[in-house]
Amino acid sequence: MDRPTPENALSREAAPNAARKLTAEAIGTFFLFLGVISSGIMAESLATGNAGVALLSNTLAVGAILFVVIVMLAPISGAHFNPAVTLAFVLRREIGIGLAFAYVATQLVAGSTAALAAHVMFEQPLIQIARTARTGIGQWTGEFIATFGLVLTVLLLVRYRPTAIPAAVALYISSAIWFTSSTSFANPAITVARALSDTYTGIAPADAPMFIGAQLTGAVVAALLAQWLVTDG
Repeated sequence: MDRPTPENALSREAAPNAARKLTAEAIGTFFLFLGVISSGIMAESLATGNAGVALLSNTLAVGAILFVVIVMLAPISGAHFNPAVTLAFVLRREIGIGLAFAYVATQLVAGSTAALAAHVMFEQPLIQIARTARTGIGQWTGEFIATFGLVLTVLLLVRYRPTAIPAAVALYISSAIWFTSSTSFANPAITVARALSDTYTGIAPADAPMFIGAQLTGAVVAALLAQWLVTDG
């Protein structure tokens, strides 16, 4: 048996810590995305054609579950649940590249699993490809603004008032669903998951890359602006 060394001890300690973080990211992402997709299915079925009622119902469910998963899991993983947020923390050098890639992979897998779970619960075909067209400069601008505002909210509150993050992020997304033309996806992973669900919240796969590009651009601009705003001098 090898003698314990500081390096071995550190490796043994770091591995389960990373595992806990990734598990927390998976749980939070799963329930957040399930809340988005499933509540969309439920809202559409109960709204009897009233688009406003359906969107309001979806908004309330998304804001509520977002608050819960952040409060529950932020102490473990930081509650990213979003590659755009993870990218912002990479740019701030607050998360390593390796762990960041693991976060994003976890977010994508857990989010896609949530889409499948929604289909099972509502007795829909398991494998789906969305057909809802979401494209054009207005939609792309909406995604840029939605993600920019989300990331800026997170980064400034992390610095000045971290205890306010759960409520602030939930309220921001609930509001952005209504004030952006795209209804605020603001998350590359959920864009992928929604492309796999031909339901109320779906997006055609051909339209997803531009959404994701706008989201990542918004995240980068927000990270740069946040850094400038909090820099002394």
